[in-house]
Amino acid sequence: MAYKAEIPYGCYWSTPFARWQGAFANLNSVEFAAHVVKKELAKRSIPAKVFDHGVLGFSVPQKHSFYGLPWLTGMAGIGQAGGPTLMQACATGVRVLLAGTQEIECGLASVALSVTCDRTSNGPHLYYPNPRGPGGTGVHEDWVMDNFGCDPLGGHAMVTTAENVAKKHGIGTAEQHEVVLRREAQYREAIANDFAFHKRFMTLPFEVPDPAYRKTAVTIAGDEGINYSTAEGLTKLKPVVQGGTVTYGAQTHPADGNAAIVLATPERAKELSRDPKIRIRLLGFGQSRAALAYMPEAPIPAAQQALAQAGLSIERMDAIKTHNPFALNDVLFSRTTGVDIERMNNYGCSLVWGHPQAPMGTRAVIELIEELAQRGGGRGLFTGCAAGDTAMAVVLEVTGA
Repeated sequence: MAYKAEIPYGCYWSTPFARWQGAFANLNSVEFAAHVVKKELAKRSIPAKVFDHGVLGFSVPQKHSFYGLPWLTGMAGIGQAGGPTLMQACATGVRVLLAGTQEIECGLASVALSVTCDRTSNGPHLYYPNPRGPGGTGVHEDWVMDNFGCDPLGGHAMVTTAENVAKKHGIGTAEQHEVVLRREAQYREAIANDFAFHKRFMTLPFEVPDPAYRKTAVTIAGDEGINYSTAEGLTKLKPVVQGGTVTYGAQTHPADGNAAIVLATPERAKELSRDPKIRIRLLGFGQSRAALAYMPEAPIPAAQQALAQAGLSIERMDAIKTHNPFALNDVLFSRTTGVDIERMNNYGCSLVWGHPQAPMGTRAVIELIEELAQRGGGRGLFTGCAAGDTAMAVVLEVTGA
């Protein structure tokens, strides 16, 4: 099927991603996203008045984030647009995209802004009152670190889900490290020729504002904090869990950033597009949930559901992107679907450029669009897992490029 909503070509963007405690560490992620939205709309000559809906996604609360999407659009000069705020960990990007698509599909909006942001740096420390505690003592959590380290359903850390899958499917450390080297080589293609691929959707060099948004605090050339591996260096790494297979080199790193995609009816999309000949249509969405503590398995049924809704087989995909917090995600996906692991994730992926959670999927979808546009069009799939052993996927088509 094809949804009514389309993505106007070029009407999307991402900041660079910065490793946690880096260049974006002191910026409220919602305020920062609003700052970027305002600048990127102006750069594309998109009037704020065209929006009649918005969806905000994040996974790490920030001061005032109770006010969600209306706060962000108000700061960005889009005060007439309302809408929900959603959270689905690393699947938030596709969830937000689907929510905006549904609003247009049912005729409640004509132009929607789907924006995602997160700051894993300086995560909030939360205190929860507990009148039944000893002496009325409450309980507390560090939002980012405690939830990375413990799924409340099973009491296990995120890395445990990877080790469970590695054991079940016989995926070893060496095979994971091969994926790391391939993904890093693909990322180098994106930054070649003075960041030519990234500049298709990213403003570079990027001026990082100070927390008051009065001046530029620092300028960064691109993604900050990227690690480059060698086969020898990876071989020296020991698994994070004793007796396991996953090393620090075979998993992603926490990061900060934001990204956004504009959605519109076909008529409005053509008006807003930076090249009206190019159409970006959404053909299918999928979601799934794996067994408890087997998170890396979830992207596969989500992808299959999205493909089924699109009425297409995976063999007809011209480009495939995955969220791979662990390198073994790609090994399992390739083994299960038959997709050549070498041709997945061209130009990079979250394994390399980091894991700011909500905007991660949004950026991956943007890169998928630009890869297809660069090759003259075609169909693409993005799928990725999230905390709680869930996943979401989307199939889209680029024509006229």
